[in-house]
Amino acid sequence: MSTFAEYAALARQLAEQRRAAEAERRRNLHATADYLQHRLTAQGQRLDQLGRATGLPPPATPPRPAPAPPVTPASGPPAGPAVAPPTGLASAPPVTPVSAPPAGLPSTSGTPPGSGVPAGVAAPAEVDPAMELELARRYADEADRHGQQAELLAQRPVLLPSWSSPARALAVYLAAVGVGVLLMLALLFGSGAGVIDLGTHYVWMCAGLPAVSLVAGWLVLGRWGRPAVVAGTPPRYPMLGVLVCFLLVPLTYCADLLALRVLR
Repeated sequence: MSTFAEYAALARQLAEQRRAAEAERRRNLHATADYLQHRLTAQGQRLDQLGRATGLPPPATPPRPAPAPPVTPASGPPAGPAVAPPTGLASAPPVTPVSAPPAGLPSTSGTPPGSGVPAGVAAPAEVDPAMELELARRYADEADRHGQQAELLAQRPVLLPSWSSPARALAVYLAAVGVGVLLMLALLFGSGAGVIDLGTHYVWMCAGLPAVSLVAGWLVLGRWGRPAVVAGTPPRYPMLGVLVCFLLVPLTYCADLLALRVLR
């Protein structure tokens, strides 16, 4: 008798331990699911901010499926008094109900006895919640890595993204000087044709064209040299622009004059 009592006590203790372990497992699963939900929510908000900063439209939400129409049960024959068959017609034989097969004999229907799954259809596989949560965590980690890469790319400007800020500013001001040189050549031909007087020509060569080049480079750096997610104005290096524009344009003008005299 004592052995059976000990066995029953051990069985109860084992059942309690199993229930406690199952409850702890469910609590851990719920905690992991809540953590993943908060993490994915914050991740989605950050990606939406990056999309708005870079000018991308928000993703379109999939349309909800239309509700299925209500199924009306098939109506039976109208209720009414039983009508006897006309005289001279043979009455239909009575329908005998089909009885179930005797015990021990296989069922002739497509559904195995004792199961709700038809024959030939595989039963749905059981889903492990812990494995599904682990897969969701891995996907969230992968999305975090891609989000960090997108954020690093969004912190680069559109114009020459792989260059440093001083090198980018120098390239922009040099390009603006090149545009100024083209305008200078037009002014040279205009002054040679007598369209522009000599005083206006010198003013444009020494001050006008360098100022136009400086303003053009300044505007280009402010428009295309600014990262998408960084607030404020980007560095434009005005002293570098003044040095490049007001030095190179007059020097180029002097070089053009020397070249014209040599060619003549």
